Amino acid sequence: MKSGRDLRVVPPVDATRVQIGEPENLPERFAHRAQGMKASEIRALFAVASRPEIVSLAGGMPNLSALPMEMMASVTQKLILENGAEALQYGSGQGHPKLREQICDVMALEGIKAHPDDVIITTGSQQALDLISRIFIDPGDVVLVEAPSYVGALGTFKQYEAQVVHVGMDEDGLIPQALRDAIKTTKATGRKIKFLYLIPNYQNPAGVLLPADRRSEILEICRSEEIFIVEDNPYGLLGFDKPSPNAMRASDSENVIYLGTFSKTIAPGLRVGWALVPQSLKDKMVIASESSILCPSNFTQLVISSYLANQPWRDQIASFAKLYKERRDAALSALDKYFPKNITWTKPAGGFYIWITLPPEIDTNALVPKAIAAKVAYVPGTAFYADGFGSWSLRISYCYPTAERITEGIKSLAGVIKTEMDSRQIN
Repeated sequence: MKSGRDLRVVPPVDATRVQIGEPENLPERFAHRAQGMKASEIRALFAVASRPEIVSLAGGMPNLSALPMEMMASVTQKLILENGAEALQYGSGQGHPKLREQICDVMALEGIKAHPDDVIITTGSQQALDLISRIFIDPGDVVLVEAPSYVGALGTFKQYEAQVVHVGMDEDGLIPQALRDAIKTTKATGRKIKFLYLIPNYQNPAGVLLPADRRSEILEICRSEEIFIVEDNPYGLLGFDKPSPNAMRASDSENVIYLGTFSKTIAPGLRVGWALVPQSLKDKMVIASESSILCPSNFTQLVISSYLANQPWRDQIASFAKLYKERRDAALSALDKYFPKNITWTKPAGGFYIWITLPPEIDTNALVPKAIAAKVAYVPGTAFYADGFGSWSLRISYCYPTAERITEGIKSLAGVIKTEMDSRQIN
């Protein structure tokens, strides 16, 4: 009799994986909405920008050097030891009740009076964008957005086959008259406008701040036109010199869907955000969330809840803002020192980003390889438009590198741009 080894068991495949070709006609098997899915220009840059020799001014990663890791370790350890059975279990599809109460306290800093029952915890505010799009958008519907706008939102709207209509901005954010014109033109074509998406505080990618009077005017326009506003507010507590104006949601609880996140004020790896919705939308949002993820992570929710309950979180946000202000100052100083005088840029009062506008003859997509060769990375402006516009613009982020590295990167980028301008004889 042979040994007990079962010879019918197939031995493991060698570590060298066998390459299998793409199934024939695979694209035909996809859903129609999957045909247009593609990686964002920012994601495509990450593999290169993450190389240590590259000064990455591309991604908007929070700098966690100001977050005391010993404190976070203590919070996590205590949670597991004292409440691990709940933290590691399934939870409510709407989110943990205590954290929803605490989120109302956080939003109160921007003038919002909210009830925990109207708060829905999401896996980052990106999931909230997905849920809103799923609930509202039919193929061909219109979503109004700023020009330029957040690349993650544009990708979500495209996935649900929306038609994105950009609305003009200036150094003070969305222009109310441009919004009126966009609504009029869109409605004249018979298309349905489902909502206006905007980032009023230190906007991504432009870094601009929407003043209080424009907020009121935009609220009135959207109320009169029966258009919901999706107010995305990742950066509102990261003002450098003074608080941002009250959130738009503070003035309108029925027509504004407010999105918040702890990714910029605590840590993005915890992936906890929220939506504050009108009562009329709550049930749809919870059902959509439950069908997507069943429930948000109880563990990460309770980590944040414990942090908010037991740590000086307002002081921590202030320390982040101080760090980013120093790096903003370094970026603006380097731009003034090294960039050609016929190039303009925004001067953010908070947040992570600066928007740079070059002469129209310069294609920032074509400059990316040359910038990488000079060991600096940025995001071309076309990433922030749904229609390929913005080729002479770019976004830089000052949140992650040190001030010294920011200066080094901007100096290198200036050299690349000057060389290109000289070759095109642009003065």
